[in-house]
Amino acid sequence: MAANVNPVRGTRDFLYQEVLLRDYVQKIILDTYRECGFTRIATPAIENIELLDKSDGGENLSLIFKILKRGQKLDLTRENLKESDLVDMGLRYDLTLPLSRYFANNRAKLREPFKVIQIDKVYRAERPQKGRMREFYQCDIDILGDSSCDAETELIYVAGKALRRLGFEGFTVRINDRRILTGMITAAGFPAESVPSVCITFDKLDKVGLEGVRQELLEKGFEPETVERFCETAGGSGDMLERAAELCEDKSVVDNLKTVIERGRALADGAYNIVYDKSLVRGMGYYTGMVFEIVSDKFPGSITGGGRYDTMVGKLCGDDVPAVGISIGFERILEILTEAGYTPPKTRLRIALLYDRGQDDFLDVMKCAETLRAGGGEVAIIAKGKKMGKQLDALRDEGFDSRMIFGRDEAPAPFIER
Repeated sequence: MAANVNPVRGTRDFLYQEVLLRDYVQKIILDTYRECGFTRIATPAIENIELLDKSDGGENLSLIFKILKRGQKLDLTRENLKESDLVDMGLRYDLTLPLSRYFANNRAKLREPFKVIQIDKVYRAERPQKGRMREFYQCDIDILGDSSCDAETELIYVAGKALRRLGFEGFTVRINDRRILTGMITAAGFPAESVPSVCITFDKLDKVGLEGVRQELLEKGFEPETVERFCETAGGSGDMLERAAELCEDKSVVDNLKTVIERGRALADGAYNIVYDKSLVRGMGYYTGMVFEIVSDKFPGSITGGGRYDTMVGKLCGDDVPAVGISIGFERILEILTEAGYTPPKTRLRIALLYDRGQDDFLDVMKCAETLRAGGGEVAIIAKGKKMGKQLDALRDEGFDSRMIFGRDEAPAPFIER
């Protein structure tokens, strides 16, 4: 019986043209991040399970790929086995926790504020479906060691700059602050311990509307008077940010949010918008302050998201370290560009240098290829096949721009359409 050669469910193989687009998009994002003064680091895909389990990762904690202990450490004969007897490591589900550990481990060598890039794969034990893979890339930038709203301003601007370079225009940055949202919830009369549950429901406002939020909160067993007070605040018109300010104990929270919005609009210069969104929650439990997403009417879902997570790094360092980050949804961007038929611009010609293996001196063929490469070409050396026409068609379909037959052609020539 032949082996199953399909990739594991929730992962996929990428063909040559797909990889070209992925490389191009990643390069644009990385070049933009670096141009803006951020430094790239790399961390292992594997983390200690104890660290992963205590990371406030929200629903992602149930999606961790856990790794069995190895060798003598794995004893399946023990009675009453617990998970801790079997598992000691797991695959990272995002890049924020690994960054926090990295910073705590290397802090003495790092300059603060630490402005950092991470572009790498993460893993989640999702049920595979469209838009949800088990292995995917994230493209993050974070600023550690800066408690001011300068950090949020810069991150939003840099992410917007990268998106514009990829051809995205007219998008909207939605922004909120967890502390304002908490103020709205507790001012309505919900107990403090119910804030996460209310947030989960309120996050669905744009999908189910205010009435849907009301019904779900009532179904969760909250007092009707409390639910009604909350819905009155959440559904009010007028300047919602000013109303929110009345419910937030720390007035600087609202002032900083206003500052980021005003700065963001000035820096965008009309290319995109930035707005306060009272219903924006974001799912990670480690967010402590501002949260933001980038959305567009042209496609469903967000393409970028992030927020401030001031307590996460401090738990590992032993003292407070302010931190905020933003992540461009790499796979979402690729999906949108692919559906639009986007083709990355070529910077170099791809040339197929064909030679006769039985007659041509391969050393001379190599020297010819190097001459073409020195002229700026991307040259592949390929032995001529028996059916030349079929071979040329395949090379053209693969993405080669021109071909040159060694010993016959003086220069590369474009493919002739057949």
